[in-house]
Formats: sequence, C-alpha cells, structure tokens
Amino acid sequence: MKILSSCLKLRSTSVLLILSVALIAIAQQPKPRPAPPRLRPLIGEYVYDNQTIIVSESAGRLYALIKANPLGQISEISPSAFSRNQLKLNNVVYTRKPLGPEEGATQLKVTPLRPVPDLIKEALAAQPPQETGDFLPTDLVELIKLDPTIKLDIRYATTNNLFGTLFYSQARAFLQRAPAEALVRVNRRLKSSGYGLLVHDGYRPWYVTKVFWDATPDDKKIFVADPSKGSRHNRGAAVDLTLYDLKTGKPIEMVSTYDETTDRAYPNYPGGTSLQRWHRDLLRAAMEAEGFTVYEAEWWHFDYKNWQRYRIGNEKFEMISHAKAQRTQRQSSSFIAGI
Repeated sequence: MKILSSCLKLRSTSVLLILSVALIAIAQQPKPRPAPPRLRPLIGEYVYDNQTIIVSESAGRLYALIKANPLGQISEISPSAFSRNQLKLNNVVYTRKPLGPEEGATQLKVTPLRPVPDLIKEALAAQPPQETGDFLPTDLVELIKLDPTIKLDIRYATTNNLFGTLFYSQARAFLQRAPAEALVRVNRRLKSSGYGLLVHDGYRPWYVTKVFWDATPDDKKIFVADPSKGSRHNRGAAVDLTLYDLKTGKPIEMVSTYDETTDRAYPNYPGGTSLQRWHRDLLRAAMEAEGFTVYEAEWWHFDYKNWQRYRIGNEKFEMISHAKAQRTQRQSSSFIAGI
C-alpha cells in the first residue's frame, strides 16, 4: 500500500511538473499587448482568383501570408495597402473574405438543411449504434459541483448557438469522473496566470449529435461528429471550453468565436492577433498537460485520453442522476446476489 501511495504521489507530482513547464513555456513568451484598434479591422483573409492572403498582427504590425503555403515567407505590410475592404499587394488587388460573425458578435450561424424541430423529433425516436467491448463504468459528474469557479456558457441551452435552436432544457455540464477531475486541476493551475475555464459543452446526448449531423451542410461536416460512430462528447470524454479573465469575469477573445465553422477555428491557424494566439496556446498547453488532446479543426474542443473506453450515452441531463441511481441499485443487487 505504501508503494502504491508513493507511486500515486509521484505521478501527481509529475503531472504538476509537466503542467508547470508547459505554462512556463507560454509565459516565457512575453504576453503580447492588444493589437492597435486601427489595425483590427484590417486583420482577416483577402482573396484574388484562387489565392488567399491571411493578414495577421504581431507586435503592433501587420503581416501577410499566402494561405496555400503556410510555411512560406511572411511579409510585413503597411496599413496604407488597404482600402475599402481591399488589399493591394504586388500590384494585385485582393478582396476581403467574410469569415465569422462581425466584430463583437459571439456566434456564427449556419442554416440547417432541414427544420431543426423535425430533426429533433426524428433523433429522439432513433437509437444509438450498438457497441461491444470492455468499457469503463459510466460515472458522469457535474463540473460545477467539483469546482464552482468553473464558469458555464452552455450555448445549446440557449438559441445563441450554431443553429439558433434550443437543444438542452438545462444549462449544465457533465463529464466522466476522470476527465472532470483533470479539468478541475487545469482550472486551479490557470488561476496563477489570472485565468479560469469557461465551459460551453461537455457530455452531449447522442440524439443531439444526430441532429447536428443531419442539419449540417456537407462542406461543414468536419465540424460535427458522425452519429453512426458516436462522438467523444456522447461518451462524456470531450469538452468545449475557453478562458475567462479572473479580474473581470469576461471571456478571453480568441482567434475565432466558439463553434465557428471557418478555418479560423483550427488550433494552428496563423491569423488573428498575437494576443489571441497567445491565449489560444496557453489554453492548449494547460489542457494537454492534463491528458487532453485538441481536436484538429476546433481550438476549443479537447478529448480526454482513453475516450474510446467510455460508452456512448443518450440520457438527457435531467435523467443523469436517475440513471446513476438505477446503475447503483443494479450493482448493489448483483453484489448481494453473489454473497
């Protein structure tokens, strides 16, 4: 028992050390100053024919990068090269490309392929895919009960989401116990840097994933999960989140908005301001040090290690406590029967 205790203590110390090193690495890059207000409207993407230029900000200056060649040369450009949503570069005029919501808006909208209420009705009548294998026990826990300083902005419990439709009847967030406890550690550690975690979504019932898939146009399906396989959210092992400022309580501005179905959502997207990118990298470093992996197309989506070892769930939030009580009762009955 002493050996086990020592091993657990060593593992805990190692995790904290890895997290500390990751955060220090970000912190060693001086936190950038906010981009000058006069430059912000110029940041974005500009298109001519089949070529796209990404305009970003760093240290109060503007830089251009050809999108098709992200490893290519980055050139500094003058604000005088811009005029009326156009960029003139090497005698070529590029036109500004609309990306996410307008400055100050918090949510990009997507027009669903079919009316969402109809899709919800169909999804509730459908069944999740059958799974076989050796799965970990389901133990969904509510995040704010583990750490009330984790803030919530559950978009799918409002109409301020990708489809403008209410999906959840309660603004709550659940995860399996292991990733939930890991998230609490991330939140506590970030406090020393002046930040906390703001959660948009955790466990997601399977029927909601089916609605997302059926409502989303084909060219944007990389941003939603295939219900025939189930999503990591369905397993309670994925979380959508961002940072908030401990002093103001306000969300931190990132390179893109949450649930934005554009290239700006990619975790390595080189655009935006240097401060936005710094915050995005800080969040990623903190999460990865605790066993989470960022999704390739969404900087806000993180999957916990061994996510595939949890079953797909389909309980609504209001039924989770009831389902947990039923599982406990079955386990107790099986235990008593075996005595």
